[in-house]
Formats: sequence, C-alpha cells, structure tokens
Amino acid sequence: MKKILVLLVWSMILSSCHEKPSWEGLHPAEKVMIAYVTSWSKCDVDPLYLTHINYAFAHVDSTFDRVRIDNPERLEMVAGLKKDYPYLKVLLSIGGWGSGNFSEMAADSLLRWNFAQDCARCVDQYGLDGIDIDWEYPTTGVAGISFSSDDTHNYTLLMRDIRGAIGPDKLLTHATSATANYIDHRAIDQYIDFTNVMAYDLGWAPYHNSPLYPSENMEKICVDDAVKNHLAAGVPPEKLVMGLAFYGRGKKGFPRQRDLTRAHLVEGEYTFCWDSAAQVPYITNGDGELVFGYENEVSLALKGEYIVKNGLKGAMYWSYEGDNASGDLRECVFKVINRKSEREY
Repeated sequence: MKKILVLLVWSMILSSCHEKPSWEGLHPAEKVMIAYVTSWSKCDVDPLYLTHINYAFAHVDSTFDRVRIDNPERLEMVAGLKKDYPYLKVLLSIGGWGSGNFSEMAADSLLRWNFAQDCARCVDQYGLDGIDIDWEYPTTGVAGISFSSDDTHNYTLLMRDIRGAIGPDKLLTHATSATANYIDHRAIDQYIDFTNVMAYDLGWAPYHNSPLYPSENMEKICVDDAVKNHLAAGVPPEKLVMGLAFYGRGKKGFPRQRDLTRAHLVEGEYTFCWDSAAQVPYITNGDGELVFGYENEVSLALKGEYIVKNGLKGAMYWSYEGDNASGDLRECVFKVINRKSEREY
C-alpha cells in the first residue's frame, strides 16, 4: 500500500509539470541543472531545462601540455546555443573514463602551466564559460591510465594553475568518484566553483546502478553515502552537485536505455519492480533475479527532493541523449529542484 501511495503522489506532481514555459524574461534557476552532452552524439540539444552544459570530452594531448577536443564542430554548435539562451553556461569537460596523460602533465610545472594556458585558449576561442576536469582518477590506474602517488597533490596544483589561467570570472568545476577519494577537497575549495559527484555506476546487475539509500540490492555504496562522503571530505553543500544516471545497467541483453517500461523493449518473462528501500525501479527475470537497474521520473523526482532537502547546489546527469525526445527526465528533475524558486510553472 505504501508503495502505491508514493507512486500516486509523485504521478500527481509530475503530471502538473508538462506545460513548456517560455524562458523570455525569466531569471536563472535557483539550483543548477547540468547536462553532459557528448561529442559522439548527434541529437539536437534543447537547453530549456538546463542551466549548464558540460561538453564531453576533451583530453590531455600526447604532448602533455595541450588540450585535444573531440569533434570541435559539435562544441561550436553547443556553445552557439548561448546566443538564444543567454542564461546558459557551457563548459569544456576534459577527461572521462580511460582518458590519460593527466599524471605526467600535472607532475611537471611547465607542462602543467602550458596546459592551463591552453585551457584558457579553448575558453576564449569557443566562447565558453569555463572548464570541467574529469580525471578518473588521481593515484589509481583503475581506468587503464598512468598514475602516481603524487597525483593528489598535483591535482591541487593543476586546479590552482587552471584557475589562474582562466581568471576569477570563469567557472572551474570537476567530476569526482562517489567515494570522495583521490582528491584533497579542502585544498582545492579555494579554486573551484562546484563539485559534480558521479553518484552512479555504483553497481551492475544483480545490483542497482544508483540506489538512493541502502537496500539488499545495493553492492557497496549508495547515493546518500556518496553525498555524505563528500560533505565529510570538506565539500560544502552549496558547492555539491549530485550526479544522476539517465540510463540503466543490466546483464547481457539489457543495454543502456532511458527505461524499459515499453513492452517491446524486452522479451521473455520480466517483472517491473520498485525497491522501496533504495527508491529506484528495477526489472527481474522469471527467476526473480534483478537483471536491470535503472531510473524513471519517480526515482529521479525523489533524488531531486533529496537535493532540495539537503541544500545541495543542484543536479547533473550523464548524459543528454539518455533522455527521450520530449525531455521528460530533465524536465522532471529541473522542476523538482527549482520548485521553491520565484518562478511559477
């Protein structure tokens, strides 16, 4: 009964939020809504329910002192959205899973300084609002990249140098592990504007991808743990942006999808379930085994409520193309986290 009541309440809230407003004359949102837009995607980008776009990705070049941008033509297109949406901030995200050369660059003062200057060049050349660093992860080779025990200290120096190069009026952000490890968060606080916590990829089926709270279907860590880890590490709540997954993770036969509520997307005997402890949906097979963990508007709205309740900076999500054409997921989150702003919907 409790599960049914929760779903009914949220369906009433969400059903009242689907009339598209005009942005003309409106002020920026109270809380940020950041989308990662990938270089390899071809979909058009609608910034209506966004405040920031992180363009993914650029990389540390093989020279260790330059920025290499994937598909710069698409970056130009994304940055061009600012003409019609002047509130929109566009940042260049450098890194990503398996993107290396950070360790060598950050360890050398001259290479690091030159790289920071090239970050500033990119910001100026493409008319960007800042830089987002996505080094996964300092001091570890888990992603198959080079690393050093000095990476954490050098990461701080890198953020210092980039801040010095781009100046105080541009944004400097970064993406972090849910564990809050690898980075000295207190040391870099003076240089960064906010921290994007990757509170997803926390488990593969038979575990949830992004459980909000612990449950028997959690592998090691949940979203609530990720937030608390960062707060304990010294990230102020007003600088903490909680990451959301616009995709699911499952066993073979279940690729990343926005959701699987449409019957034609699955074959065989599957059951759509709700984990009331973790507050996320999932799918089981005929044996009752969790074979796909994902998100829907209800679970994302609950995460939005968590952001508001805990006074966090806002939400970011990976990635834009994971939403449907009408943008139901980003609309849902945006309206939940900004429902207390001066705007009316």
